[in-house]
Amino acid sequence: MIMQHFLTLKDLSQRELETIVKRAIKLKQEPQQAMRAESKTLGLIFSKVSTRTRVAFEVAMNQLGGSAVFLAANDAQTGRGEPVADTARVISSMVDLIAVRTHAHSQLEEFASHSRVPVINALSDDFHPCQLLADVQTFIEVRGSIRDAHVAWIGDGNNMCQSYINAAAAFGFSLSIACPLGYEPNRQLLQDNSHCVRLVDNPAHAARGADLVATDVWASMGSEAEALQRKQHFGGFQVTQDLMAEAAADALFMHCLPAHRGEEVTADVIESTSSVVWQEAENRLHSQKALIEFLLS
Repeated sequence: MIMQHFLTLKDLSQRELETIVKRAIKLKQEPQQAMRAESKTLGLIFSKVSTRTRVAFEVAMNQLGGSAVFLAANDAQTGRGEPVADTARVISSMVDLIAVRTHAHSQLEEFASHSRVPVINALSDDFHPCQLLADVQTFIEVRGSIRDAHVAWIGDGNNMCQSYINAAAAFGFSLSIACPLGYEPNRQLLQDNSHCVRLVDNPAHAARGADLVATDVWASMGSEAEALQRKQHFGGFQVTQDLMAEAAADALFMHCLPAHRGEEVTADVIESTSSVVWQEAENRLHSQKALIEFLLS
């Protein structure tokens, strides 16, 4: 059987992604229907801090009857110079599945290339595919099919934005991205998906008629040193009630969290009836549980 990793949404077919999301919705409604994974172990190797991702993975494995082993940067020998390939070879000989949260996406790819078991991208500097499974699940639960919907991304062209680009192609929605000059997503990624993605310089233009408006912090993990400079550049890229008024009347607001109220989004938006961020956050558990099932089976 061919090894199946989940490093980006593009690693799975459209049908496989839709199957996982549908399964996540089912497991949320009927958790007792989950497969049993007794004696199965998920390895978590995180070089970046985590709240939702780590808790969702650990609880998911617990509910499936398996277990999780967590290694932070200071716990793993990679933090002392051990080659990524060596760590991958050793850890994958002891566990059944590995989720890696790291900086350079190339390190994640190297890890996967030497792993004996499936590897999940729990976040890299370039992509955050697990979050998109939860986001699509949330949209479907609240509004129905996301196919042919219009989604607006406001802010940094970061790993979340780039995963939204992949999601647009995979799930069949159109994506309008508004980023400050110099903070755009990968140019090749934009070109490859120009049939469903457009880049604009005005947030209001991106949000106009949108069924979903999504954003993320202005300074992601690893960019904290640029926080002051980014505040100056991102000042006009805040999701406000006025911006939401440009979207469809029943538009949803999403944020992968943690959120900085008063920066990328105002408090009245994140606490409004349009906001589904808490449902979105909970769905990390259900979508990651469905993903684990898929990769183990």
